[in-house]
Amino acid sequence: MVLAVEEEARYLPPELPVLLTGMGKVNAATALAAVLAAGPRPALVLNLGTAGALRPGWTGIHEVATVLQHDLDTALLRTLTGQTYGAPLPLAAQGAVLATGDTFVADDAARDRLAQRADLVDMEGYAIAWAASQAGVPCRLVKQVSDEAGEGAARTWRESVDACARDLAEWAGRHLG
Repeated sequence: MVLAVEEEARYLPPELPVLLTGMGKVNAATALAAVLAAGPRPALVLNLGTAGALRPGWTGIHEVATVLQHDLDTALLRTLTGQTYGAPLPLAAQGAVLATGDTFVADDAARDRLAQRADLVDMEGYAIAWAASQAGVPCRLVKQVSDEAGEGAARTWRESVDACARDLAEWAGRHLG
């Protein structure tokens, strides 16, 4: 099980193997890649974590069907090189679209632009899914909405992370136990 920070993993059962990567794409990709390279490879990489809602009314826990990078200019890179870098990764038949980037989405204009392509936003999902795919290991991303991305959010990540950690631990108990 892969999570970014201790605050998100606080209530998980101690017998579950947990990798804390740190925040951001580089931390997530390198931490997971190092574990996968050291072996033995797991049958599945499961990323639990928090995400900001890009659409009004999105709450609760969502499995991610597709993850994309929102801070990599894929179209420009394709024009310059003729190759596709950072293409969206399909993960499940149904579920949310998650946009991953190292930029914390805290303004309404950025949220509205992202909401045209995605439902949720985080800082590690794409990197975890990419590292798992490069190692040939299936991956699931399960995200608990922590806040509404943007300026007028009713609650912040810091204010909601404890409740999110409880919900994620409950989900893990139901689905992994």
